[in-house]
Amino acid sequence: MREPGAARDPVAVSLKAVALPVEHGGWGFLLEPVVLGLLVAPSGAGLAFGIAAVGAFLARHPLKLARLDRGKGLRTARTVAAERCMLAYGTVALAALAVAWASAGPRPLFPLLAAIPLGLVPVAYDGRNQSRALFPELAGAVALGSLASAVTLAGGWALAPALALWALLASRAVAWVLYVRARLRLDRGQRPSLLPAWASHLAGLGLAAALVRAGWAPALAVLALAVLLLRAVHGLSPWHRPLRPQVLGLLETGFGLLTVVLLTLGYRLGV
Repeated sequence: MREPGAARDPVAVSLKAVALPVEHGGWGFLLEPVVLGLLVAPSGAGLAFGIAAVGAFLARHPLKLARLDRGKGLRTARTVAAERCMLAYGTVALAALAVAWASAGPRPLFPLLAAIPLGLVPVAYDGRNQSRALFPELAGAVALGSLASAVTLAGGWALAPALALWALLASRAVAWVLYVRARLRLDRGQRPSLLPAWASHLAGLGLAAALVRAGWAPALAVLALAVLLLRAVHGLSPWHRPLRPQVLGLLETGFGLLTVVLLTLGYRLGV
């Protein structure tokens, strides 16, 4: 039955198109900090934080669709479906967050609260249908890294190493965004500036070395960032082979997995 006020759609609404985000790269930024946090500091509260993060992440896409429709003065079947999906995802996120809070207290929420201003940037750009601009991509990627701090704090970590882990993942995320954007342009025959990609990788490597020196990160963190730098050296060189975006995405997923493995080994083995 059609809801009151909803316009009749000439085409049936695809629930998958409404319920699931189109961009696949965001899954890596979401799952890497959650999985890494659970591997190095497993806890039930950490798992609840992960479930809450997935619910909030999934709610963003139907929220975007509903806002775009409302902005055009429309209330179609797609709008109704988007609002229902958003409500369902939001309910799951809030319920999981309540479980995490009851299990671990408010302390793990501090990194998430600090990340809220960054997390709101891509949501604001969604309303203008500009979510793929550089600034919202960077802000969203850095904000999602705070999940690693929340999960590890829930698992009993001290604040300094938990925030150091966020810093490592944030540097990896910034370098990833800048590298992939430059690489895609190169593969299309364009001539983008490579300086931001190079600078972000070198800064990430320097940050990892500083955190290791301070005793807040394992030595394998330097290796993880060095591997990403070497990947960028080849990928942005004149000798790289152009790749389809889907293939590049799969390769980057592999590098993200390798980063998680190296950091996990470093923290678990004390290397």
